[in-house]
Amino acid sequence: MLIGILQTGHAPEPLVAQSGTYPDMFRRLLADQGFTFRDYAVVDMEFPEDVHACDGWLLTGSRHGAYEDHPFIPKLEDFIRRAYAEGVPMVGICFGHQIIAQALGGKVERFPGGWAVGPQDYDFGGETIRLNAWHRDQVTERPPDAETVATHPFCAHAALVYGDRAFTVQAHPEFRPDFVAGLMETRGKGVVPDPLMDQARARLDQPLDDRILASRIAAFFKAPRSPRQVPHGRMDRETA
Repeated sequence: MLIGILQTGHAPEPLVAQSGTYPDMFRRLLADQGFTFRDYAVVDMEFPEDVHACDGWLLTGSRHGAYEDHPFIPKLEDFIRRAYAEGVPMVGICFGHQIIAQALGGKVERFPGGWAVGPQDYDFGGETIRLNAWHRDQVTERPPDAETVATHPFCAHAALVYGDRAFTVQAHPEFRPDFVAGLMETRGKGVVPDPLMDQARARLDQPLDDRILASRIAAFFKAPRSPRQVPHGRMDRETA
């Protein structure tokens, strides 16, 4: 199954050598799930030519806000709406979670309660799943078609499901502890309150449930759906 990774932001350059780019992190997270991947740096206005160019789409995190004025955001929202209408499955992570919600009628805001950083325990229908977080923005009103499937005291809509068309999560299953530590140094100082970062550092050695999320992402993409009617077009930057 061919998954197109829609890269909506760039990892801090000093961290790329150790942790890789955002697409690299998702290839690592899903390495044992039988997928192949193509990368599209939509943040740099590199878009697929058609929503059927891949079997599914994975939208990454970003330092940008979904509500900000960037050239790629309106075009990405249009792509999301077309993919949704055509039934091409999408998975969104953090910014991806937010931009899908915004494109489909939800609301994304800078949360007045502040930041969530480091390991957090999310309630997935009574099952506690621990994942790394790095966000201040969040979905404050879900779209009409969305069902909330995970919550957190800090984040009411921590994961959303849109039937068999989209599955989105606010947390970062692709972020390893060393990358979160690196974000604190490169992007956290002077932005995230120091006491909050100190608390997060103290939790970075806690075990994570990223493999559970990897399996759920894979199961969502692989769920039976109607056959695609449009063949794959020729694309650049294919990776396996």
